[in-house]
Amino acid sequence: MDEELLQKSEGRIWRVITRAVFMEEVKRVSSMAVTFAAMALLQYLLQVVSLMMAGHLGELVLSGVAIATSFCNVTGFSLLMGFVSGLETLCGQAYGAQQYQKVGTYTYCAIISVLPICFPVCLVWIFMDKLLVLIGQDPQIATVACKYATWLIPALFAYAILQSQVRFFLSQSLILPLVYITLVTLGFHIPICWVLVFKSGLGNSGAALAIGLSYWLNVILLGMYMRYSSSCENTRILVPEDVFASIKEFFRFGIPSAVMVCLEWWSFEILILLSGNLPNSKLETSVISVCFTTTTVHFYIPFGISAAASTRVSNELGAGNPQAAQLAAFVVMALTVVESVVASTIIFCFRNVLGYAFSNEKEVVDGVIKMVPIMCLSIIMDTYHAVLGGIIRGIGWQHIGAYINAGAYYLAGIPTGILCAFVLGLGGKGLWLGMLTGSTVDGILFTFVSVFTNWKKQAMLARGRIFEGTR
Repeated sequence: MDEELLQKSEGRIWRVITRAVFMEEVKRVSSMAVTFAAMALLQYLLQVVSLMMAGHLGELVLSGVAIATSFCNVTGFSLLMGFVSGLETLCGQAYGAQQYQKVGTYTYCAIISVLPICFPVCLVWIFMDKLLVLIGQDPQIATVACKYATWLIPALFAYAILQSQVRFFLSQSLILPLVYITLVTLGFHIPICWVLVFKSGLGNSGAALAIGLSYWLNVILLGMYMRYSSSCENTRILVPEDVFASIKEFFRFGIPSAVMVCLEWWSFEILILLSGNLPNSKLETSVISVCFTTTTVHFYIPFGISAAASTRVSNELGAGNPQAAQLAAFVVMALTVVESVVASTIIFCFRNVLGYAFSNEKEVVDGVIKMVPIMCLSIIMDTYHAVLGGIIRGIGWQHIGAYINAGAYYLAGIPTGILCAFVLGLGGKGLWLGMLTGSTVDGILFTFVSVFTNWKKQAMLARGRIFEGTR
């Protein structure tokens, strides 16, 4: 059967592709990318709203909540997101192979597999104050951060389920329901956060609790859609014995996915922490924070393209259409180049006013102006390697992605940043050059992997994995 499916894939893709086919894929990928990016940005705004409202309680609270948010993202949320990213391979390929029941099986499996991971993370959060003081943080700020993180624990468990649900919908290209439900959640979050922060007497703890309540509302609404929508009729079927039998297969992809995500995420946090050791650290940290916030907001666009890439590649490989998978990979790479160049050009043109959006201090604004050229190059490379990472996940090569991220960021990026910042005396620019170096090496290695992929072989392996339970 697979040989018949794959016969049409003989020959190079650019010999048989037509303009109409190419444009159709561009429309499909663009639509998925835009809607998923909107959903991800709306989810991000939940934390931003809580941070903004907590910030009105005073400078100490703002500092504590900001540090707690960063710490919780690094030690908890990034870990969970990494694990459930394994579903992008499993659910995507199962849906492409029309093994719809397995989409639900893998999703339920991910939920019961990831929830226990939350318990050791909770212990880390409960004793966060001691850890922060140990690494030199102000005890008062550490106390505020620990209190906020403790009240954020309910959100951690909801997040584990929520991200699994998101991959369930993503694998079926059901992204509009995600956007609408997340928009409803944000509409709920804003007033409930205001009430809990300013009217209930909970203060900054109310800001954390509001995130938990909003995440759980999101989970419930998505669960209701899964249960009652006809579009999920074939994929929501639950067979308990199949769910437990799939745990080993889930971790086969989930563990390298977690390593792949965390290695990249943690490397940026390390370089930001290092900025506190620079001469004139207050100024350098402020400049880096402005630039990092700007790139973070932009990153939701390539994050959407990456999700579209993962979905399209995994669906087509599961369906036994290697040529279509290769076309999807080519299209997302082309879109990535265009988007990143346009975005970086716009930011460069507005470099003289960008700093004023965050600060009235002339030193900070001037520092941002000097940093923007490096930041624009970083945006191009970050966008490129992020989207290539989606292709890697669609294929099921998370273990290769983990090795590449380890080498790119910890053997190239961080050492380069330390060398440029502290030895060559480039300060914040040096640290950002380290980020740029890591992203560039990452992008180059991912490109080699993608270009030399044997798509026909990967399609056969994907179908073998789905139909026979093989790797």
